[in-house]
Amino acid sequence: MTVAQLDSLINLLRSRPAPAVQDVGQSRARFEKMAELLGRPADARCETVKAGSVPAEWVDAPGCNPSRAVLFLHGGGYVIGSVNTHRRLAYNISAASGARVLVIDYRLAPEHPFPAAVDDAAEAWRWLLDQGFAPERLAISGDSAGGGLTLATLVNLRDRKLGLPACAVAISPWVDLEGLGSSMTARAAADPMVQKEGLTWMAGLYLDGADAKTPLVAPCMPSSPACRRS
Repeated sequence: MTVAQLDSLINLLRSRPAPAVQDVGQSRARFEKMAELLGRPADARCETVKAGSVPAEWVDAPGCNPSRAVLFLHGGGYVIGSVNTHRRLAYNISAASGARVLVIDYRLAPEHPFPAAVDDAAEAWRWLLDQGFAPERLAISGDSAGGGLTLATLVNLRDRKLGLPACAVAISPWVDLEGLGSSMTARAAADPMVQKEGLTWMAGLYLDGADAKTPLVAPCMPSSPACRRS
């Protein structure tokens, strides 16, 4: 993305604030529409697959190594987002890492609250192993809620003894579903996209009554038991 494209996207976000009354369908449609501005790289090689029962897509940049892969978990507050909204980012990761990128359409809340997303990520991981990928040739990454899901997946894989990747990258991970962080208000004016009200709404849909402190929801918050385990 060029600086001009980024400026255009920020201006678009600031000109279209989120409605006072949140609606899941409208939120998803807005996110999909925004992703259209990024476009699809002409040289991307995309292949729709099923990672077990989880819809997914391989996104490959030219010259990537087929023996290395990144399991990518998209952002969107566990409520919005899809392969479509993150295809461009997946392509950029493939180009930078020289690996294939598997983007999964994990199940979203409120239709499928916690722990559906965590279960789908684990199923996709098992599928990658079944395809012959060695764990040391795999990575897991995600942005925002997908970053939080990346960390939760590491805890889940560890506890279920399903092996661990060579590395993991959490991009601006959302792990504070309790809304305790001061940056939600202190930095609100600088953020054209994410506000505390929206995060609180999405957290409620995803948790559906579950404890926000549970390790597979907030694996890196001080209040989470996962932070106190080796």
